Amino acid sequence: MKYRPLGKTGINVSEISFGTWAIGGSWGQTNEKESLRALDKAMDEGVNFFDTADVYGDGRSERLLSQATKGKEDRIHIATKFCRAGDIGDPATYSEVQVREWCEASLKRLKRETIDLYQIHCPPLAILQEGSVFGVLDKLQEEGKIRAYGVSVESVEEGLFCLKKPGVQALQIIFNLLRQKPIAELLPKAREREAGLLVRLPLASGLLTGKFTGESAFEADDHRNFNRDGQHFNVGETFGGLPFAKGVELSRELAWIAEGRESMTRASLRWILDRPEITCVIPGFKNVRQVEDNLAAQAVASFSNVEQEKLKAFYDERVHSHIRGSY
Repeated sequence: MKYRPLGKTGINVSEISFGTWAIGGSWGQTNEKESLRALDKAMDEGVNFFDTADVYGDGRSERLLSQATKGKEDRIHIATKFCRAGDIGDPATYSEVQVREWCEASLKRLKRETIDLYQIHCPPLAILQEGSVFGVLDKLQEEGKIRAYGVSVESVEEGLFCLKKPGVQALQIIFNLLRQKPIAELLPKAREREAGLLVRLPLASGLLTGKFTGESAFEADDHRNFNRDGQHFNVGETFGGLPFAKGVELSRELAWIAEGRESMTRASLRWILDRPEITCVIPGFKNVRQVEDNLAAQAVASFSNVEQEKLKAFYDERVHSHIRGSY
């Protein structure tokens, strides 16, 4: 396993880490025993960083992480998030009283004294611009409740704004072969600022595994079913904002990336890891097999300059105009 610095936090994290939305809920049926086996496998392979949120399974993924990392708290780092349990457009959601309540609740579920990275969970730009939430996080950091804080953002605009805030040590962004907009401005600015970059949706909700067809169906409690057109939260969180049928069509045109790289999954993760600005990718998982498949991306070949140019042109000409939601 290779490790990269998480901004200026002093923490080095595995370049392939994992997000725990899928084992918490909203990705179809889950199995707690298999989730715990998968977490153990990831840690056995050197993964030392996991991303979660208080709303993933209404605290379920935080509790699973607590169970899996018991006795390993000094070497397994956890990032969690807050605000989506309330009205994200209401300034009261970001008051000191409310944020402190959510922080304490996460600490209790995680059974930790400090959260390594505490992130605002996709707030509106207006809330970020108002800015008082950053003062609240500064106070929690001073008290030792959190080691560092960051923001999970929906758009490049939000990310660039957050990088102007001195206390923000990391951004969590949507970035993949079908969502390349951050390359032009956000990635260079984050590197200049020495901020960490966590990449969620690296496989575009599974589109970049190459396993879907236009007839693929999802369970009722899977957000790829109930949020396909942004009915419940930002459409960009589902298939990276692409209409499903168009996403399937575009993913088929990318099948060539698997040549010499074993699979589209591994190739897609490799493409992100080839960017030195990126701290880590945080794909989701439900079982040991998916953990193993994602980790294998470290061993496959990097993309040549010619391939990179081909992929950029593909995005500019075939993909960008179809993306919906904030980006």
